Amino acid sequence: MALLEVRDLSVVFARKGEPPTTAVDGISFDVEPGRTVGLVGESGCGKSVTSLAIMGLLPEHGAEVTGSVRFDGTDLLALSPKQLDQRRGRDLGMVFQDPLSSLNPVVPIGLQVAEVIERHRGLPRKKAMPEAAELLQRVGIPDPTRRLKEYPHQLSGGMRQRALIAMALACRPRLLIADEPTTALDVTIQAQILALLAELVAGTDTALIMITHDLGVVAGLCDEVNVLYAGRVVERAARHDLFARPRHPYTAGLLASVPRLDAPRGERLATIRGSVADNIPWDAGCAFCPRCPNALERCEQVTPDVSVDVGSRLLRCHNPVREDPMVELS
Repeated sequence: MALLEVRDLSVVFARKGEPPTTAVDGISFDVEPGRTVGLVGESGCGKSVTSLAIMGLLPEHGAEVTGSVRFDGTDLLALSPKQLDQRRGRDLGMVFQDPLSSLNPVVPIGLQVAEVIERHRGLPRKKAMPEAAELLQRVGIPDPTRRLKEYPHQLSGGMRQRALIAMALACRPRLLIADEPTTALDVTIQAQILALLAELVAGTDTALIMITHDLGVVAGLCDEVNVLYAGRVVERAARHDLFARPRHPYTAGLLASVPRLDAPRGERLATIRGSVADNIPWDAGCAFCPRCPNALERCEQVTPDVSVDVGSRLLRCHNPVREDPMVELS
């Protein structure tokens, strides 16, 4: 059974004197224990807003959240702020995108990690600090006892990201959301952090939502992938199926734009024309139509229905890509 069930989740932002903006438009997906589900897409497609809505971290005023987010049978959207506070950190953990802005710059790392243990597990400071040191050691921070007394600016980017992961793991959450945890890190540190997350999922049966625009991260970590565009899921498939046979033109464009080592010297990189802002409302047609190489006349006038193929592949497209193998994963 799914640990997290997201159904028709929508987020609309409204500002006085301006038309409302739909950031998330009816997203649905499930996450099972011990599985990693990816949310993939360009900046502005609604990935991070989806995670903030699940965690209940969007502002109370100016953001309208509808749908349901059921965690172990409980609708998180129906809980009060106090009830959500009790869930966050204990049952739900999150690794934010920018560790430098997510950590308190004037509080030592040790106190920030220990605070989570004190708050949700009721341990006194004397017992929480040794556990904080063990967590820092577990995420690969060298000399953790000394690092407990250091401030965020004294750590490297990779260490700050590991400290955030340590905070998220402090209470052994059943669901972990990682919002682009490898952004701005070098490839060596990226590989270490991804290996740590994979070990967490395999060792503790934690459900993981990986939010990223890096298809290399998806290829190495995710079991199932949701490709988002303009706030909706346009394609969903198992990792190997998605890379081997992308059906939506947007998915195919994302895969084609990844540089290949075996490409001829001097060959131009493939791109997706236009930008995320070049779209039309979903209720008027296909939002990807202005950028789509496969666009038909009906794409501008008719909203594509969701179809589910053999193998539970979800697709939202009038004119899909041919089922020719593109990328093979070992």
